[in-house]
Parts: sequence; structure tokens; C-alpha cells
Amino acid sequence: MSNYNNNFKNNVYTILELDYGKTIKEASKIELYNAVSKAARKTIKQDWSLDEKGKKVCYLSAEFLIGRLVYNNLLNLGLFNQFSELASENGLDIRIFEDIEDAALGNGGLGRLAACFLDSAATVNVTLNGYGIRYRYGLFEQYFENGFQMETADDWQKAGDPWSVRKEEERVRIDFKNQSVYAVPYDTPVIGYGATKINTLRLWQSEPLETFNFKLFNDQKYDKAVKEKNDAEAITNVLYPNDDTDAGKKLRLKQQYFFSSASLQDIVKRYKKTYGTDFSHFSSQYAIQLNDTHPVVSIPELIRIFIEEEGMSFAKALRIARETFAYTNHTVMSEALEKWNVNLFKAVIPNVYKYVVMIQRQLVKELTALGIDKKEMIQYNIIDNNLIHMARLAIYASHSTNGVAKIHTEILKNDALHEWYEIYPERFNNKTNGITQRRWLALANMELSGFITDMIGNSWITNLDKLKELLKYQDDKEVLKQFDSIKIIKKKQLADYIKEKDGIDINPEFIFDIQVKRLHEYKRQLLNAFSILDIYFGLKEGRIKEFNKTAFIFGAKAAPGYFRAKGIIKFINEIAKMIDNDDEVNDKLKVVFISNYNVSYAEKIMPAADVSEQISTAGTEASGTGNMKFMLNGAVTLGTFDGANVEIVEQAGEENNYIFGARVEDIEKIKETYNPKKIYESNDRIKRVVDTLIDGTFDDEGTGMFKELYTSLIEGASWHKADHYYLLEDLIPYIDAKLRVNKDYSNTYEFRRKCFINMANAGTFSSDRTIREYAEDIWKVN
Repeated sequence: MSNYNNNFKNNVYTILELDYGKTIKEASKIELYNAVSKAARKTIKQDWSLDEKGKKVCYLSAEFLIGRLVYNNLLNLGLFNQFSELASENGLDIRIFEDIEDAALGNGGLGRLAACFLDSAATVNVTLNGYGIRYRYGLFEQYFENGFQMETADDWQKAGDPWSVRKEEERVRIDFKNQSVYAVPYDTPVIGYGATKINTLRLWQSEPLETFNFKLFNDQKYDKAVKEKNDAEAITNVLYPNDDTDAGKKLRLKQQYFFSSASLQDIVKRYKKTYGTDFSHFSSQYAIQLNDTHPVVSIPELIRIFIEEEGMSFAKALRIARETFAYTNHTVMSEALEKWNVNLFKAVIPNVYKYVVMIQRQLVKELTALGIDKKEMIQYNIIDNNLIHMARLAIYASHSTNGVAKIHTEILKNDALHEWYEIYPERFNNKTNGITQRRWLALANMELSGFITDMIGNSWITNLDKLKELLKYQDDKEVLKQFDSIKIIKKKQLADYIKEKDGIDINPEFIFDIQVKRLHEYKRQLLNAFSILDIYFGLKEGRIKEFNKTAFIFGAKAAPGYFRAKGIIKFINEIAKMIDNDDEVNDKLKVVFISNYNVSYAEKIMPAADVSEQISTAGTEASGTGNMKFMLNGAVTLGTFDGANVEIVEQAGEENNYIFGARVEDIEKIKETYNPKKIYESNDRIKRVVDTLIDGTFDDEGTGMFKELYTSLIEGASWHKADHYYLLEDLIPYIDAKLRVNKDYSNTYEFRRKCFINMANAGTFSSDRTIREYAEDIWKVN
């Protein structure tokens, strides 16, 4: 007879007693975390399956930035109140698990989008299962030493992994040129809100073919066995190995093929359980969405499986592949579109390369039939100049290519992928990104979600468009006063959290102006830094007379090998130190760079923001989803006309946000004649802030980081023109917009009204809407 019953709270006590021999008072934080997670899992059916009837969507992604699962799953299972009671009865803080490591199996927006999609699909009753890699170490943990970013391994499993189930019996073999390994799946239930549907996130872990008994080996055999084991496990050891070296590139390609091949073998095996060797139903049973180019090697791999293992003709295999695969593009920058050196590709997976060649030959035949001559054909070639172009492969051998914001898709059609759009216009479509309101409002901002529910009911949790009903309160001073008081609570909570995590004091009465995202030049954290310096100098010299106290808060990780990005972090930390030490301004100005920005930190940051900084160069940010999270939690957007900012302004009104800077069409006009050096030399304010990189104002401790940043702006480099992302072009308009925000904040009622209107118009940015659009337009399910 089972020791468990249907009572979640009782099961927590039982698991603690059986597994650890402890009471809840005696249990450690990690023991309690595992007990609560296991008890919650026991409330769902234990045989949830990847084999549901009807069409199934397989979402292949190198990243799933799922964060900490326990609170989200408690919410979706309807157990959060029981957990709160359990904590209260035993004198525990419900935030007790906030020190449990995030499952940081992603780098940024791409992986977080995948996680939001999982939540939304299960909630809106779409059978969507995620396939990816179970990295031993997630994205590195970041800390600062003397203002420099330092990295240490992110051991996300050190508290255990109670939400996943190892499926040893479903392992598959992966063959590389000189190595074979097992891919062992770990399944995590993806629980929709109300637990009405449970999908699966299946992550693959690489392991050696043999289980070694090292005690029986002599020294030589021992060394060989250890190497084989280490080489196998290395494939899934780290998220995004540094690909500055050939070894790093080879490992990254191995990772991509590893999870793609494992996932496809799994899908084909499941299909055959129902249909045997009749593959005529394959594309009506499975839709495979490729999240960016990382899993695009799946296309030739599926064709290889069909031909080599199922005896199918190439023509039929290509047709089924095209009907099955769809591709999401996440960038307009050609340098970010993945390409593989042919020699490296052949050195890792030569058995797949020959199918890439076959696809290329078929492409040439089709282009010839369309009347495209050989010279014009070069821009389409999948194999070109000893490189395999993965985006071209994805567009040609799939039935759908989608962008992730309206402006992004238009740029793809009119510029970045224009030649493909001309011949396959029917394949291009837009699916503006979204976020799940369960995590980013109901869970992250319980005070605000309770306030909203009191006014309009709780149906917004599964239909975010209901937020528009709040607009009837936009001129109600009492409502706006309550709304403002919630923002103050969230700012105090964030200030406390930053103090606890980073040891930095922030006054919650300051404006919280926040830029948190991956550190990249095109996201222009350096532009933000320059604007803060200009404000600092303006306050010092009396040019800026009226100024509402402001904390500029940054959060970002730079890729370990990205020298410039690390230089920008050091520069911002130097600015923070200078301002902290200046008693003339430190009562008005604060700069904070929080460490180890991740999903859990974001859950504190988004609700506390007054101002959301979204300042990428127009035409470079595909969409963004941080901008949506800020909007949903009642912040105004200070940003360029780029990515989803365009649609945020469409929804909430430009008058309720702060848009500045050159637009895509403006940049198109000036890009050939742009002269940043002239701007720098003719504007004293610009020259002054840029010169701080080289005039000794700040010390980069002999690394050359600041001089290199200066040179990139004024002179350029061998691979790009000076000021490639137009910082100097946009700097003064940006500062003007920033000061306009600051001035408007003086009228609390009007400012909070803008914030409230943004929140009330955030409904369209639910990932529930995005998933429904994919399901209807691309996957043809439901």
C-alpha cells in the first residue's frame, strides 16, 4: 500500500520522513526543496507521455532557459496556496527556495522564449514537446573582481533535479566520425495552468557506450577508459563552448548534431510504433520547429535516416522533410547566421555531409527551372566558398520561415533574406514573440496580479487580452495611487534583494531605470553608459538643474571570449565607482551593475522598473521579450523604433512611451556616408564622454579594453566601419529622451498613468497568442 495520498501537504511530510528521516523543522533547505517538488509531482499523472494521439509539435532548441521550476509548477498545479499554508504553519518564508540554482540552460532571449512557449502550449492545449540538451553546467555564474567580469561553473544540479526523470531504456546511439556515444533522455513534465495538459521537455545527456568497472583495469586500460568516458560526457558538459578555436567549433557542431539526431531517432521510433514503415502520415503526425539555426542539421539528418534506415528515395525524403520542418529566424545580422566550414563538418559528421550535397544539387535544379542563372545562384547556394550556410538550408528545405516581430519579418523579406522571399513568398510569415503571464505577472508580481484580479477577475491568467478592461480605470486617481503603491513595494523588494545578493544599497525612492539583457554591442549598453556620464557632467557643472534622483541598473553577462563586451562591463563599473565616491552627486545618481543576471533575478527586476531601456540600433534587435515583461509589469519603454518596441508603441501609444533615435530608413540613408569622427569632433559633450575611455578618467588596469572601445567608435576595425552601431548618431537624442522621462516623473499621477496604460495594453504579448498563431498558421494543429 502506498504511503502517499492526494494531499500535497501531507505528502511533503511523508517524503521528508521516508527519504531523510526528518521533520519539516529539521530538514535542510535542499531537502525541503526536493520534498516539495516530489510531492507536487505526485499530484500529476505519473505516466505522462510523448505518445499522445493527434499531431504533435516537436520544438528543437539548443537552449531552454526554464529557470527555477518549483514555484511555477506549484502555481500551475493550483498548489501555491497549500504551499503558502505549509510555510506559514512551520514558520518558513515562502521565498525559501530562491537560493536554489536556476536551470540556466540558455543564454538569453532565445532560450527564455522556448521556456515561455512550453508553458503556453500546455496551457492552450497544444501538444508541444521540447527537445534539447541536458548540459552538465549551464551558462556560467558571473561575479565581479575589480569591476571585471569573472566566470565560474554554473552547477545547476547541486540541489538535485527532482523535476526530471531519467529514461535509460529510451537511450539512442549517436555516431560521429571517430566516436560513438549514447544520448540518454531526461524528461521533465511541462504543466499547463490548471494542470489540464502535461507536455514534456526531453533533454539529452551524452554518455559512453560502455559502463566501465575501473577497479578491474590495469593502468593503460584505465587511462583509455577514463578518456573515453570524459570525451563522451564532454559533448553535453557546457552550454555554448567557446568556438574561437577549431576544437571549440567541433564541439559545438557535435552538440548540435547530438541532440538533433537523438530527437529525430526518437520521433521516428515513436511514429513507427503506430504506422510501421508507412511514412505517408509522418508530416500529418509531426511538426518540427527549428528554433534558430542550431538544430538545422536535423534536416539532412532526417533525410539520412529515411534513406539509409528506411529505404526511402531522396525525392520522397526531401518532400516529407519540407512538409515537416519549419524554421524560426532570430536575427537580421548576416554575420550571426550560422555557417560551418565544410572540412570541419566532414571531420565530425561525414555521413550527413553527403545529404547536404544532395540537397544542394536539388536546389540548383529548382533554381535553374525558375530561370535563375549561375551568377545569381551564388546568393542561394547552401554550400558556397567552402561554407555550409545553415539558414539557407533551413529556408530551402522547410515549408515556413518566420520572423519574431513585425519589423523583423519585414527586414527579412525586404533586405536580409530578400532573395529567398522573392522566390518563396508563401513561406515567409511573422510570429511576434510573447511571454507567459503566469510566470511574469501572476508569479513574479503577486501584489500587482492580486490588484488586477480584484478589479477585473482572474480570467487574464489564461486570456491576457482581458487586461484591456483595466483601461476604464486609467483616469481614476485612487486606482493609480494603489498602482503606484505596489510599484513602491516592488522597488523596496528589489532594493533588499540587491543588498542581499550584491551588497549594494539602493534608495527605492529613486527612479529605477533598468537595462537588463545579454551584453552585446548592438544592444548598446555603452550608449547607456555614455548618457549617464553626460548627465553626471551636467549635474556637476550646473547644466542640468532639475533632476529626479535616479538609479541606473544594469544586468548582463558577456560571453567569456567577447573582449569588447567585457570592456563595457568594466567601464560601467568604473562609472558606478566614480559616482559613488562623489558626494556632490551621489545623493541624486546611482549606477548598479548586478551580478549573475538570470531568470530568478529578472523575476525581481521586471516588477520594480519605472523605465525599461530598449535601445538597440534600429534594425538589429529581432524582437526582444524583456521589453514585454517590463511593459506587463507597468514600466514605460525608453527605446528605439526596433524589434517589438514598434508593436509596444502601437498598442500603448507613443505618447505613453519614449521613442528616440534613427529609424531603419534613416540608417539606410546615412550608412554609406556616416562619419562618427566628425560628430565626435564637432560636439563637446559627445567628445567629453567618449574621451573618458582614453584620457585617464577611468582605469582599465592595462588591459587595453577602453582604448579598443574608443578605436572601434572613432576608427573602426578590420571587420567593421567606425561606430558600427551608430552610438554617436543617437547619443544626444537619447540623452534628451532620458531627461524628458526624468522631468515627466515629477508628476507622479501622469507618469503612473502612462505605466498603467502600458500594462493594460500588454495583452497581445502573451506567448499564448504566439503559440495559437504558430499552431494555426504553421503547424496546422487544433
